[in-house]
Amino acid sequence: MYVGDYLGRRALYTPDHQAVVDAGKTPHRAFTYGELNARANRLANYLRHGAGVGKGDRVAILAHNGVEYLDTFFACGKIGAIMVGLNWRLHWRELVDMIERTRPRVLIYSDEFKTAVSQIAAETNAVAHLLHIEGEGIPGSRYFEKTLSDSVAIPVYNDSITEEDIACLIFTGGTSGMPKGAQISHRMIAWNTLNTIIHDLQHGDITVNTFPLFHTGGLLVYTTPLLILGGTVVLVRKFDPEQVLKLLEEYAATVYAGVPTTYQMMTSASNWAAADLSNLRFCTSGGAPLPVPLVEQFLREKGVAFKQGFGMSEFGPGVFALAPEDSIRKAGSIGRPNFFVDARIVDADNQPLSPGQIGELVLRGPSRCSDYFNEPDASAAAVDADGWFHTGDLAMMDEQQYYTIVDRKKDMFISGGENIYPTEIEHVIYKHPAVEMCAVIGIHDDKWGEIGKAFVVVRSEHALNEDELRAHMHHFLAGYKVPREIEFRPELPISAAGKILKRTLLGESENQAERQL
Repeated sequence: MYVGDYLGRRALYTPDHQAVVDAGKTPHRAFTYGELNARANRLANYLRHGAGVGKGDRVAILAHNGVEYLDTFFACGKIGAIMVGLNWRLHWRELVDMIERTRPRVLIYSDEFKTAVSQIAAETNAVAHLLHIEGEGIPGSRYFEKTLSDSVAIPVYNDSITEEDIACLIFTGGTSGMPKGAQISHRMIAWNTLNTIIHDLQHGDITVNTFPLFHTGGLLVYTTPLLILGGTVVLVRKFDPEQVLKLLEEYAATVYAGVPTTYQMMTSASNWAAADLSNLRFCTSGGAPLPVPLVEQFLREKGVAFKQGFGMSEFGPGVFALAPEDSIRKAGSIGRPNFFVDARIVDADNQPLSPGQIGELVLRGPSRCSDYFNEPDASAAAVDADGWFHTGDLAMMDEQQYYTIVDRKKDMFISGGENIYPTEIEHVIYKHPAVEMCAVIGIHDDKWGEIGKAFVVVRSEHALNEDELRAHMHHFLAGYKVPREIEFRPELPISAAGKILKRTLLGESENQAERQL
């Protein structure tokens, strides 16, 4: 079966090559492709014969990164089931909503979340079977490893699976509004893998994955493409900068992907100076513009160059790439479209714009998702009659077809009739050497409609006050763009994927304003 059974094919070609290292276990557990394939076969046999899971049925997992996550993903692929990765940062009532929307027959969970699972089980009857990864589990739950050992490793697959069948649901970031389940087809996985190999990966590559596997960054940026290609993926439970630096050195990682906040945290780690990153061919950054001082620091202190890019749950996620040699010359750009991706900038009437004009970024190509799960209205609104997916990102393209994200449509705010783009301001704030992390939002103002508010984390070895930061911003920005309010904080709220949660900051600011009335 050429669709779905990725491990079966890889185990045929390179059964003894190291596939996965679960660095969240003590000691670390390593698996060859043959061993990983046997585990997936055992779980697939249980799902089909023990839990009655058929093609199109959902299997949910609420767990930190670990080999069990990949067991579930690859087992579902073999039988045509759909894996549903649940965000462990959500409140249990939010998880109940997602369970009710997706109706999984099986829920796999780690011990850390068994209290939430107990509450979920009391609120909904959607789940028929529970499997716990560690600990005792709740009543009626089966132990994951015992389930595998009791099952058989006989190859199992569904030869009716086609490239248009759905492999998993990846929920949109959820940093604003209710997350939607992007339906990830086997066709999307194949084309994203091809795009990723063309632009990034080589045989023998090794990566440390710090994105959560319920996120497109964790499952689809490097993990799945690299396992299809035959490389090695080192998994960590959650991002910890000291541990990541150790693992990059210990396993001689050749590529690594993160977001700007994770790279900022790595440079502040206690073992940054001693870390040997000489095996890294490059690092990849996405999610937000990468500050030039950070690019320069990695190159100067570690000899590591950056690729930058852009992706999203609904497309790719490998959509754009900026080569290392352009990381400073084209700072702020997401690069050019990947090989099998079409992109353009359009106006409010969906007409293409010329280079240098700001409009909405739209995408077209075979690595687009198959709509949103059970949300026909949202699906129809996202794709126009000509097949262009509307990203909701404001962007521009230059004469050389380098694209730059100006901001999210929803993040832009209007102050005194002027459009303000927080990303532009954040890019300037990050130029200050004392700034470790920042975010800018628009908040209500009686006079101007909205004004900017900046949240700033200062590096531990530096000092910075409001007047100094304002002077710095006025040096680079028009006066009306400089935030009227600045709040220094010891830390900012960060999502599991490492992105700053602006929705949380906005909610806190609104609550603070209400208390002052």
